[in-house]
Amino acid sequence: MGTSQTTTDTTTDKAGPAAALDRAAAILDAFDAEHRELSLAALVARCGLPRSTTHRTADRMRRLGWLDKPGERYRVGERLFEISGLAPVRHELREAVLPFLQDLYGATKVAVQLGVLRGPEVLIVEKITGHRPMPMLSAVGGSIPTYCSGLGRAILAHSEAAVVDEVLAAGMPPRTPRTLTGAAAVRRELAAVAERGWAVDHEEGNVGVSCVAAPIFGPLREIVAALSVTGPTTAFRPEMAGPAVRMAAAAASRAYSARR
Repeated sequence: MGTSQTTTDTTTDKAGPAAALDRAAAILDAFDAEHRELSLAALVARCGLPRSTTHRTADRMRRLGWLDKPGERYRVGERLFEISGLAPVRHELREAVLPFLQDLYGATKVAVQLGVLRGPEVLIVEKITGHRPMPMLSAVGGSIPTYCSGLGRAILAHSEAAVVDEVLAAGMPPRTPRTLTGAAAVRRELAAVAERGWAVDHEEGNVGVSCVAAPIFGPLREIVAALSVTGPTTAFRPEMAGPAVRMAAAAASRAYSARR
């Protein structure tokens, strides 16, 4: 009897923390760029947990600094922001590439971004917009589609075939009338990207907005990220920006590889 009770307790101890982490992850996943602050009712609806469980878990996360609740709404806590700065993609990559993003912004005066591949999407690691904010662009920590973005195509053009297959298989819904939604058309575009050295998004993600992006490589010439410039189509010429973006990405690749 004593042995059986000990086994049961051990199993419960192992399951308990795992279940608690799953609940915390579900709550954190409820937040995104369009849902930065959530009431308890909205949090319950988005995370899929029972109301009492959501309230209890969110309160514990608030005490840990993972969530904040200055009023009636929850939001991601500053402690997670502090921890995120320790991740290699935010620390090593951002520190190596940031000077070149700043130079590129100074030369073009349009928004610049740094992104890495995360599943079928591109995670925005850094962004500089200056005094001309572009609300249609994702915030740092947000994500954008890979198949129709300059950042995504710059990365996919140098990725393994299995990675490309996975991204294209995830779906390619049209975001604008110009969006390429066929796998064959996207693959042809990726081949062109690899040949000229930069990718172009001509109003495929947002109407009236164009983007040019180039790949960033690691020390073994493995693709690790991409940087881009984005601006209004009427005041932005991708064919002029392409060489500058490619040169900035090449310099960023050397700087990042030196750190590795």
